[in-house]
Amino acid sequence: MSTLDQLQQQLRSLRLSETADYLPTLLRQAESEDWTYQVFLNYLTIYEQKRREEKLIERRLKWANFPFYKTMEDYNLNEQHSISKKQMNQLKEFTWLDQLYNMILLGPPGVGKTHLATGLGIEAIYSGYKVSFISMGELIQTLKTEEFTRKSQTRMKRIRDSNLVIIDDLMFMAMDNREANLFFHLINDLYDKASIILTSNKAPSEWGDLLGDPGITTAILDRIVHRAEVINFKNDESYRMKHRTSIFED
Repeated sequence: MSTLDQLQQQLRSLRLSETADYLPTLLRQAESEDWTYQVFLNYLTIYEQKRREEKLIERRLKWANFPFYKTMEDYNLNEQHSISKKQMNQLKEFTWLDQLYNMILLGPPGVGKTHLATGLGIEAIYSGYKVSFISMGELIQTLKTEEFTRKSQTRMKRIRDSNLVIIDDLMFMAMDNREANLFFHLINDLYDKASIILTSNKAPSEWGDLLGDPGITTAILDRIVHRAEVINFKNDESYRMKHRTSIFED
């Protein structure tokens, strides 16, 4: 076994596998540029730290389970009038996330609610936060099966451990009493521990009809609206309808 092979093996035993793979390239660069030992070690540790941060972001993006990868750079502010550029920049600073503020995005389908929520979620991950994205329908199913399946237990643990939880398409369907109770207990678990972004085409005044229980509705709203920003896209045109394509030529 060569000295290089031994060094790579030792680095892997120290759980520095990324550096072990990159070591031959790093050594060649050190020799060609006459690095001192101190400079070499500095580059080596910087590389390992950088790769660990990149892999952490990769894991968090995977665990977040976003429906698509669309960043804030892809979000076209000119397509809607409900949020200004200054407000968007404030959201991207994530002071609200540190202060445990919630956000409610209201409006009809196609106005960019899910894109905005996803873009903020992706930006938050790159800023060091843990994020979970889940649709309301999937959330209810996961809560109902949490007691029985390992997959649901893992998913719910990640949601409860997140700094930001995005619940998409809230109140798209009526819940029975058990489902409403499960949802309340999750909101209660997250209260004062994480921020929540909710997207919905139903105003909070309509949530009671879908939850069925006025007491549960009040308790959920109390915890969500306590510290919350509501952005209403009701006057914005559907992006999908505006930019739809046709199979027929004019």
